[in-house]
Amino acid sequence: MTATTSGPRPGHRHTLRWTAAGAALLLAVLGIAGGCSTVGYLAQSAGGHISLMNAARPVQRWLDDAATPAELRERLALSQRMRDFAVRELKLPDNSSYRRYADLKRNAAVWNVVAAPELSLTLKTWCFPVVGCIGYRGYFDRAGAEELAAALKSEGQEVAVYGVPAYSTLGWTNWLGGDPLLNTFLNQQEVELARLIFHELAHQVAYAAGDTVFNESFATAVERIGGERWMLAHTPAAAREVYARLDARRNDFRALTSAARSDLQAIYQGAGSEAAKREAKAARMARLRTDYNTMKAQAWGGFAGYDGWFERANNASLALQGAYYDQVPAFEKLFDRQGRDFARFYAEVQRLARLPKAERDATLQAL
Repeated sequence: MTATTSGPRPGHRHTLRWTAAGAALLLAVLGIAGGCSTVGYLAQSAGGHISLMNAARPVQRWLDDAATPAELRERLALSQRMRDFAVRELKLPDNSSYRRYADLKRNAAVWNVVAAPELSLTLKTWCFPVVGCIGYRGYFDRAGAEELAAALKSEGQEVAVYGVPAYSTLGWTNWLGGDPLLNTFLNQQEVELARLIFHELAHQVAYAAGDTVFNESFATAVERIGGERWMLAHTPAAAREVYARLDARRNDFRALTSAARSDLQAIYQGAGSEAAKREAKAARMARLRTDYNTMKAQAWGGFAGYDGWFERANNASLALQGAYYDQVPAFEKLFDRQGRDFARFYAEVQRLARLPKAERDATLQAL
């Protein structure tokens, strides 16, 4: 966003601390970082977010500070050009988000936990007021995420724990300074940084309570369209070629995992016994890993960046992929049908977000 941010008012950090109770309630309603009705979880959600907000200061202060390292100064300046581009070219919200920066001294903003049954690709959900049911639960401390993961595994769930570089408060915390830039993502490859900023800002445009696939697919569509526009306008040809290889690998990964999800869904919904389904599942997962190793060797020149994901792949991690990408093609078609006009596109997405889920899904599926 291109909203200019004035420096903090006197005592602003103090004010943030004193409003922790109000922020805790807001976090509970929004469900950010997973949200929960338990006192302990609510405390860590509120405390973690307030700590993050307290660590942030306006980008201009970082730029004006002679002690700011040159590399950080360059990245912050780049982020503000992206922020301006988001408003000017993509018609994303113009407010205080991504006009401040915080170094969290860690490699993730939060750690999310996702879980799915042994013979299902349906994510376990946690439900909250306003946002509805969401298929993850997040922690500002990895130990808390691992503790929940262990408990879910003991119940027979397949679980994945993953670090999240950024999350959106859906614009509800702009009165506190908005979502800040973080060290957890600022040093990403240029186009990836632009895409992340565009993705998170898109969450402030439209939100359908309880529909993770709709929300994430919409934001992913915006990041893809916006990232392409940023790249064509600002990225040198040589860098575009490098990024094209990165994006090609990502598309190969999605195709491979999508095919596996489709096959596993058929297995789980089939009429066989649980024992037969387990056997078929094991064979399909083994084939997934074999296909990956073949692709890595033959198409990727040995690039091993996805090794860890495939080593840990299970129902939870596969289901999560679907949440982010299953409706992206439909949103891209919708963008085309709206004349590639962002204002019209957003208005239509907002209309869809207000529909009952079944009607919303049917509309997207018909595109």
